[in-house]
Amino acid sequence: MSWQVWLMFIGSTFFISATPGANMLLAFSFGVNHGIKKTLYALAGLSSGLLILLLISLSFLAYLAQSAPILFELFKLLAAAYLAYLGVKTWQQSKPQLSPDSSAQPIQVSPWSLFKIGVWVSLSNPKAILFFAALFPKFLDTKQDLLPQYLILTVSFFVIETFWQLIYTAGGVALSKWLLQNARLMYLNRLCAVIFVLLAAGLVWDSV
Repeated sequence: MSWQVWLMFIGSTFFISATPGANMLLAFSFGVNHGIKKTLYALAGLSSGLLILLLISLSFLAYLAQSAPILFELFKLLAAAYLAYLGVKTWQQSKPQLSPDSSAQPIQVSPWSLFKIGVWVSLSNPKAILFFAALFPKFLDTKQDLLPQYLILTVSFFVIETFWQLIYTAGGVALSKWLLQNARLMYLNRLCAVIFVLLAAGLVWDSV
C-alpha cells in the first residue's frame, strides 16, 4: 500500500465518520446526560462493537450478505428492533429539568451498562459490515501481504472514528448547561429517541 492510497483512505474515512449516525448520536446524547468521564465507557463499547463487525465482515457476514440475503435481512430486522427499543427507552427516561440548580439527581448508570449499550448500538448497525466489506478492499494491494495492510487500515479507521466520537461527546458536554434550562434536555432526549426509531425504520424499509 502506497502513501497516496493510505492518504486517500484517511480522507474518505474522515468525512464518512463525521456523518451523524447511531454511534455519533449516542456519543452526543451520553455527553449531554453523563459527561465525558462516563461516556468514555460507552465509547469503548462503540469501538469494541465496531471491531467485532470488522472481524465479522472480513469473514462470515460479508459472504452471508451475498449468498444468503434472507438471513442477512433477518439480521437487519433484529438490529432495527434493538434501535427501536433504545429509542423507546430513551424517550421513557427523558425528564424535564426545571433549572440548572434543580435538585433532581441524574439517572445513575454503571460503567458496565454504558459499555454494553455502546457495544449493542454498534452491532445494531449492519451497514457497517457492508462499509467494511466494500471499502477496505478498494485500498488493498493484492500483490503485497494483506495482513499488514488490514492492520494499517483498521488502526487508521479507529483513530478517526474515536476522534469524531470525542468531538460529538465534547459537543454534548458543552451544551449540557444550556440544555438543563427549562425543558430543553427533555426535548433533546426525545429528539434522540425519535432519531433512533427513524434509524430503525430505515433498516426495516431497506429490508422491505
